[in-house]
Amino acid sequence: MLRKLLILGIFAGTSASIPIVFQANPHLVDGLLKSTDASQPAAPKAEPQVNLVSVPAKPATPMPLGRQVLVNADGRGHFTSQFKLNGRQIDGMIDTGATLVAINSSTARRIGISLNPSDFNQQVNTANGAIKAAVVTVDHLQIGKISVDNVQAMVLDDRALQTNLIGMSFLQRLQRYQVQDGALLLVQ
Repeated sequence: MLRKLLILGIFAGTSASIPIVFQANPHLVDGLLKSTDASQPAAPKAEPQVNLVSVPAKPATPMPLGRQVLVNADGRGHFTSQFKLNGRQIDGMIDTGATLVAINSSTARRIGISLNPSDFNQQVNTANGAIKAAVVTVDHLQIGKISVDNVQAMVLDDRALQTNLIGMSFLQRLQRYQVQDGALLLVQ
């Protein structure tokens, strides 16, 4: 009886890990499936030639893994993805060097944050020098199935910030985040 329970437990654990392995390594699973299909001879596939200069830089769609999200690096090695800020879809880059989530004025308006010129009363140091910013709270920030409420952010002028940055004010509220095999794993 104990042996049967042990075998059943091993089987259940292995079965439960198959989706996780597939999400993390889809090419590995595809290779295993192709190797079992020996009835059809493998025809060599012609790889299309892609000029990376002509490919638009579109953020990768995150792969949700329950309360985990895997964001693959883009061609430049950056972790870009689509996020929802206050329910609105925006593109952004995850930046562990950014203290706060940083959005530009256009994005702030799109997600329902209205600001006056007097709100830009904080001076922040960026790679392009010191500029004025407004500190705000984003009601809801979501990527895949991970969501965090009341995230502190700063709003910068559109000329100063072209790419929205998802910084540490979001990342530090996760259980963990780590880079593995060219992808960023976010766990809530």
